[in-house]
Amino acid sequence: MTGPIARYFRFAERSTDLATELRAGLTTYMVMAYIVFVNPSILGYVGVPGLEGKGLPFAATLTVTCLTAGVLSIAMGLASNYPLVLAPGMGLNAVVAFELVAGRGLTWPQAMTVVFLEGAAITLLVLTRFREAVMDAVPLGLKRAIGVGIGLFIAFIGFFTSGFVVKPASGPLPVALGTFGGLPSVVFVVGFILTAWLMARRVRGALLLGIVLTTLLAIVLNGVLASWTGFPTPGAARIPAAIVQPPDLSTLGRLDFGLVARLGVVSAVLVTFSIMLSDFFDTMGTIIGVGGKAGFLDARGRLPGVNRVLLVDSLGAALGGLANASSNTTYIESAAGVAEGGRTGLPSVVVGVLFLLSMFFSPLAGVIPAQATAPALIIVGFFMMTIARDIPWEDYEEAIPAFVTMLAMPFTWSITNGIGAGFVTYSAIKTLNGKGRQVHWMVHLAAAAFIVYFGLPLIEHAMQ
Repeated sequence: MTGPIARYFRFAERSTDLATELRAGLTTYMVMAYIVFVNPSILGYVGVPGLEGKGLPFAATLTVTCLTAGVLSIAMGLASNYPLVLAPGMGLNAVVAFELVAGRGLTWPQAMTVVFLEGAAITLLVLTRFREAVMDAVPLGLKRAIGVGIGLFIAFIGFFTSGFVVKPASGPLPVALGTFGGLPSVVFVVGFILTAWLMARRVRGALLLGIVLTTLLAIVLNGVLASWTGFPTPGAARIPAAIVQPPDLSTLGRLDFGLVARLGVVSAVLVTFSIMLSDFFDTMGTIIGVGGKAGFLDARGRLPGVNRVLLVDSLGAALGGLANASSNTTYIESAAGVAEGGRTGLPSVVVGVLFLLSMFFSPLAGVIPAQATAPALIIVGFFMMTIARDIPWEDYEEAIPAFVTMLAMPFTWSITNGIGAGFVTYSAIKTLNGKGRQVHWMVHLAAAAFIVYFGLPLIEHAMQ
């Protein structure tokens, strides 16, 4: 294919074609379409006792979630030509809702101003190439461990959102096996086996096909059981009654710089710093993990043209705050499109267009249940785990920090925490072994920053 689209996205150079790239984009969107509803639920305190009615309005937040994800994903695809997509970051949105607003008493405009400021700060770091320099300084073993850790994290998300793994309501265990007494469990198990079988058969588009077939299964089973019992089955897919929903832009542009007066200068700086650090290293981990799986990284684990990726991502944080959608960041679900063969920026453009359409047709995104996308996430995690074979396990100075990195991500439900634990462990072991000077000074600097990050509760308590 030699048309304008193929030339712009360099299909021949990346050994791909239009059908593959379109399929990859659709797969990525279907895997991450949950954010259309999850972000408004978190920022709106949906179902949270004692906080009902104190969050952002659902419809308006849904609109700006789709708007920012759409605009930024298109910008990423056009500017970087990598299949990386953006949307409001999970974890970061919870920090905004439950720590800044519910915990510290900030108003929503003030909390979103924190997000806007940290996005502006990271953008300055990108323009000075400091953020790129930090990424280049990370040892190759840690870079590989970050990719493996993200794979474990993605798989854990899949198991958790499917209901296969649950948080027990009581008892000593932090996690447990879910109860398999309903339709959603059946849908997940059948969907996972079906998707795994399609992958084992090397069927093209296996992930996308698995999501579609599992969704159809959920719709059919839900319709059959609903007709038998007279009640819809909770958690199952169903055709929406209303398809078109007009967008609501009422929260766009609401900022309030009075947060400094409310928190004090030092506390305001520490809060902004903690969110900035999380945003900074979440993206670094995603780029390394997805880039490694796609074969984009060079021999030193660097992504060519990474500054364009980082610039769009940094602007995404600022735009997310300005739109009251929370910080937009590069999504680990980009790996689903890569697993489907996506190798250019076209899948990102496809995802962006679908998000923009979701502002009007958001009920359709709700047709896809979590039990249909969870198998794809688990399979993507399996793919990313293969990088583990390249970690030098016989070198304990490299292997132990790598091990800590990859396990801390799923165990703490945070890419940033895993990277931070790995940095601190790596810097400490090298220094205690008398090899501290062999480590790039930026790694030591990042380790020191993470020590502050992990110690923020203690620091803030001492200041009271």
